[in-house]
Formats: sequence, structure tokens, C-alpha cells
Amino acid sequence: MASERPTVGLILNVDAEYRRQVAAGRLKKIAPKKFNPDGNAWLPILSTQQERWKFTVLFSNTARAHELDKTNDWVVVYYNRGSGEEQCTVVTEHNGPLAGVRVIRGRERECVEYYNF
Repeated sequence: MASERPTVGLILNVDAEYRRQVAAGRLKKIAPKKFNPDGNAWLPILSTQQERWKFTVLFSNTARAHELDKTNDWVVVYYNRGSGEEQCTVVTEHNGPLAGVRVIRGRERECVEYYNF
């Protein structure tokens, strides 16, 4: 049985809120331990609660995100509802029918339905 998870619409709304607040300079920045040799606080972080879900949201700080220069595009969304934390990654799609829109990796089919493509 798959664990319960937020809807595609809710995750995409949280992603949009995060990116709006980043653009407005409203979020606290943390200093990640990885890929940050100078120890600078550069990574904006959002904690929010919506529809009984708790979210922690930040840009991806993985080796691959740095390699592909996606540290300002790939957004990692951690979520829980009291039964353990899970995560997903939201990216801007570059191929296929979803090109140009925000997509939750692994939930592309649901994103097609969400966007009504």
C-alpha cells in the first residue's frame, strides 16, 4: 500500500510559494555543509503548513544539481503529516508535453492530468 502524500496541486502550490518568497528575498538562508567550502549561508529555506501537511522546502544541493547548474530550479519538498517524513523534487520540465512547466519527478502522469494536457 502506498503511503498517503499531498496532491500534485498542493505540492506545486508550495513550490510556487517557495520560489515567490525566494525572489522577494523573504526567506532565511542556511549554510549547507555539502558543496559549500566557504560556509556561506546561501540556501533559502521555507517551513510552512498547509492542509494539515508540514512542509520544509529548499533548492536541491546535490552534486547533480550543481553539475547541471540547477540549484536555482530543482526544489526539494519534504512533507509529513505525523507519520514520517517523505520528499519529492519539483523541476522545470524541458521535454515532451510538459516542457516549460513545473513537474514533480516520479509523478509526471499526475502532472499531465493536473495541467490538463
